[in-house]
Amino acid sequence: MWHQSIVNIINEIPSINQLNNRLMDYKKTIITLFTCMILSPVVVYLVLGAARLAGSTYEMTHGETWIIWLLMAILINLSITKK
Repeated sequence: MWHQSIVNIINEIPSINQLNNRLMDYKKTIITLFTCMILSPVVVYLVLGAARLAGSTYEMTHGETWIIWLLMAILINLSITKK
């Protein structure tokens, strides 16, 4: 009886391969997040530059810039994430 419970406990311990896959998922997620956070202001400034060339002027506060930066990062993340 006790032998079966020990076997069940051992079977529940994740293997090295499973732990390595989880670690790689975290690395991939963090790299993707930083990529999106870096690409986000580039895209925002390209759009603002195009609008400025067309004759429009935009003034944004720090709070508005922060919100647009995060929303653009989410949009980029959703665009590059494999489904």
